[in-house]
Parts: sequence; C-alpha cells; structure tokens
Amino acid sequence: MFFRDIVGQEKVKQQLIDEINENRIPHAQLFYGPTGTGKLPLAIAFARYINCTDRGTTDACGKCPSCLKFNKLVHPDIHFSFPTVNTKTSDDFIAQWRDCVLNNPYFDLSHWLIKMKAENAQAIIYAKESTNIIKKLSLKSSEGGYKISIIWLPEKMHPTCANDLLKIIEEPPEKTLFLLITEAPDKIIPTIVSRTQRIDVPRVDEESIAKALQERHQIIPEESFHIAHMANGNVIKALDCITLNKDHEVFFDSFVNLMRLAYQRNIKPLKQWSDAMAGLGRERQKNFLEYSQQLIRENFIYNFKSQTMNYMTLKETNFSKNFARFINEGNVSEIMFELSEAQRHIEQNVNSKMVFFDFSLKMIVLLKH
Repeated sequence: MFFRDIVGQEKVKQQLIDEINENRIPHAQLFYGPTGTGKLPLAIAFARYINCTDRGTTDACGKCPSCLKFNKLVHPDIHFSFPTVNTKTSDDFIAQWRDCVLNNPYFDLSHWLIKMKAENAQAIIYAKESTNIIKKLSLKSSEGGYKISIIWLPEKMHPTCANDLLKIIEEPPEKTLFLLITEAPDKIIPTIVSRTQRIDVPRVDEESIAKALQERHQIIPEESFHIAHMANGNVIKALDCITLNKDHEVFFDSFVNLMRLAYQRNIKPLKQWSDAMAGLGRERQKNFLEYSQQLIRENFIYNFKSQTMNYMTLKETNFSKNFARFINEGNVSEIMFELSEAQRHIEQNVNSKMVFFDFSLKMIVLLKH
C-alpha cells in the first residue's frame, strides 16, 4: 500500500508526509473517521514511507529492502493487532489478515469476520494481545528503522489489554510508534486517547471515488458518479455496489419482503421471515438492522424530492418510488427507535427469533400511521 493507492485524502496524505520530512512524528497517532474513508490504508502507507530508505517527496520508492517486505506485509518491524475470535491473538490470524489487506485494504469488521470464517462470533482484541505487543516492541529493530504497532479497531480491546498498553503508549522505546485506527474513539478508554495525536480522516469526496471507479474498475462515468454519490464518502460502500455484495442483496430483499408482509398484515409469513433472519449470524443481523435504518432514513428524505439528498442504489431508488410515501413524520421516529432497540437486543444476545418477530409485528402498526 502506497499513498498513491489511497482514494482521495490528499490533505491527510500531505499532513503525514510533512510530519516525516519535518522530523516531528508523534509516537502515538489515532486515525479517526467514518467507515470506508481509508484509515487503515493511510496508516500502512505512512508506515511504509517512514521506513523507506529511498523515499521521494510524495511516496515510498517501492524498491528498497524495506519496501519489498512491505509488498507482502512481512516487514519484521511492523506489527499488526486486530479483533479476533476464540480468545486467539492476531498472530494466529496473520496469514488471513495479510491476504485480506493485500487483496483489498478497504474492508470493515463484517468483511474481516467472513475472512476468519467467524460470522456468528463477536470479535475482540483479547487481553493477552497486550503481552505480544509489549514483547515485540521491546526487541531491537531488525532493520534499524522504526518499530511500528498498527492497531485496527482499538475500541474492540478488552479492558485488560487496553490498560496493560497504557505505559508503553505513553513512554514507548526509542523509535517506536503506535498507529491506532478507530471508528469509535468514545469507546476507547480515555487514558489511551489522551496519549495520542488525533488524525481526522474525513469522508472521501465524490469526484475521487468516481475517478477511482473509472480507472481501477472500468465503470462508465455516469454510473461511477451515481455510485460515488450513493456511497456518501465511503469507498467500501462504493466497492460493495460494483461487486454486487451478496449481503447487501440479501438485506435489500429481506427489507422489501418485511415491508410488504407487514403492510399485508400477513402474520404466518412474517413468522417465517423472522425465523429466516434468526438464521443469520449476530454480526449480519446487526448489519441488516443498520442497513434498514439507513433505508428508512433515505425513504423519508425521498419524500422531499431532492435527489442530491438521497444516497441509494438504482434498485433501492426504484423501490422507494412506491414505498417512500409510507414513511412520514408520523412514524419515522418510532420506526427508527424500534430498529435501534432491536439492534441493541441483538447485541445483548436476546433470542433473535423473538426480536425480529416482535419488530415485524410493530411494523404492521407503524406502516399504517
């Protein structure tokens, strides 16, 4: 991953390059921003540029010994930590991690769970991960450059792990850096956040996304700009659109089926729908409920007849032409509340059949408001 591979984010790239060229690299940085903005690719490109022995003014050389190791993510002084399952450490999944990042560095937790074949699990960074991090960073640099610990989603750290890392993050060994990539800094213990310098990574501009879709995926200009607008600054969402993400298709079909059955007050098929949703893993159930909230919000906005305010695929837009009128000021808040409650209950491991059937019954009433 080079700076040139990152979609947009020119201002952030320059900020990171300036830190290196001016020799003022903070020992701990927190890359913060919404999903799909390129935080992980930025951190990896930054780490490559730092240790490149023949770097240019805007990017790493790609040819020095350090860069050649980065090409396969096997640099001995770069250490990755990320959420795992079954109380395992990142080292146990490093082969899958490298394959995931090298194949496409724009991914989220749901993609990573699929890669680990753990869709039904709750991934966290377990307590014993801190022992591995401290041990690795206590060793002398193999290449003579910086030792860098890249922690993806530190908000998933077990409290014991987070507390164990406090001292080394505050006072790391010489030429040791921490790069933390988060989407929820409020869920990281404050004492860690206070020890980092925050790097804000904003949503990617539509023009950059459209250009990337045209140049890297051969999408025609008109379609690329439609996808870029719908993605709303999220490169992952844009890529999901062009790869016909299976979950996205399943979620859309499930949402449409639910709304039609609820409108028809068809109880038995609604029970069958609930049972089918219960067959999804917990993470996919939460993702469906989040997707449903987004689609409800988009359908409410659709009623204002302003295309620039909507972020839907063509398929979703066609559905909304007839459905949007059922989402109005009288029910939108209640529907969003019930979806949020269902998501909270799923996170608390409440019986998913009960959660989805209860919500489907409430939709019968809410759609008539």
